[in-house]
Amino acid sequence: MTTPISERLADVETAREEGRRKIDWAREHMPIMASLREDFQDDQPFAGERIGMAMHVEAKTAVLAETLADGGAEVAITGCNPLSTHDDVSAALDAHENVTSYAERGVDDDAYYAAMEAVIDHEPTITVDDGMDLIAAIHEDYPELIDTIVGGCEETTTGVHRLRAMDEDGALDYPVFAVNDTPMKRLFDNVHGTGESSLASIAMTTNLSYAGKTVVVGGYGDCGRGVAKKASGQNARVIVTEVDARRALEAHMEGYEVMPMQEAAKEGDVFITTTGNRDVITREDFEEMKDGVLLANAGHFDVEIDLVALEEMAEEVTEPRDGIEAYVMPDGRELNVLAEGRLVNLATPVALGHPVEVMDQSFGVQAVCVRELIESGDEYDAGVHDVPDDLDREVAEIKLDAEGVGFDDLSDEQREYMGSWQHGT
Repeated sequence: MTTPISERLADVETAREEGRRKIDWAREHMPIMASLREDFQDDQPFAGERIGMAMHVEAKTAVLAETLADGGAEVAITGCNPLSTHDDVSAALDAHENVTSYAERGVDDDAYYAAMEAVIDHEPTITVDDGMDLIAAIHEDYPELIDTIVGGCEETTTGVHRLRAMDEDGALDYPVFAVNDTPMKRLFDNVHGTGESSLASIAMTTNLSYAGKTVVVGGYGDCGRGVAKKASGQNARVIVTEVDARRALEAHMEGYEVMPMQEAAKEGDVFITTTGNRDVITREDFEEMKDGVLLANAGHFDVEIDLVALEEMAEEVTEPRDGIEAYVMPDGRELNVLAEGRLVNLATPVALGHPVEVMDQSFGVQAVCVRELIESGDEYDAGVHDVPDDLDREVAEIKLDAEGVGFDDLSDEQREYMGSWQHGT
């Protein structure tokens, strides 16, 4: 039976103290969550609810978990990636009277899924997911709980892809908000968050510059767009690879070089995958790469770089720096993989994830979606649902107010004009 993190650490008090420092720093820079937390503390909208969470357990996530707990919920949380948990933050979370944290960094697959099952043992009435592993586990192994689940939220591009596929198969049996797809998440978290945090994590792990290097970005969705934009801003030459003609054209029109991965493999110094799909970089690409390249993945799962093929090709694997594995080819080339091919902005030893301000917005959307499920869950059928636009705008308005930014409103005449088809030339 999996026990909470506090029972597994040698010096839990020191861990909690350090984790609390991290959480408090994040909270100071999250005005949206501060505003919502104040409302939740007053109104206690989640009283009597059990919220199960599977997320990257680091400081910003802890602010979300504690905000929900302070609103009356019993929260059980674990990781959604074996390398993205900060044990000190997990321990600090576990000290909250309404939170139980099972998340621990560096666990094997068995322990990872055992912790997921420990969260499910709390019989959640709401799920908050990052990658959809929790939702999948409930549907596959604990379907008897579904009748008492009001609904859920899914944070990531990959998770929403999985959810939509599940929904199309008629296999999703409770309503889930696609938080990833709403503007306040997609336009900021995916673009600026992934772009900044991925590049920062790679730079801190390697202590290398982007200036003058060729960065190959696999995929030009919102995340790839952000990585390309930020790499270009750091004076790198950027090549984009794509499988969608429209996105390839968009990247071309934005001024990036666009070519197949097989050709880009010969050019790149740094490779960053952002597709959410498997086998983006394969054996044929490894054969073409230069000595010393850096291989990193910014997608949710560790399947974008074919590490099985790379290990088969290598004569040996060394660890030149923490968080880097160098695969030595028979011809002497070394291909360096960061964070075991896992989510690079959260899984390297120095990773901190997205900037605090960015996650304030995304977690603000998560929080209001949980509130919506409590207040109006009966109005949503089983399946994937877009986040109601008024909730997304609410989060944006809280942020602008906190930043002291004013914006215009439509006049009555403008609203009438925009709502009528009868105004012509």
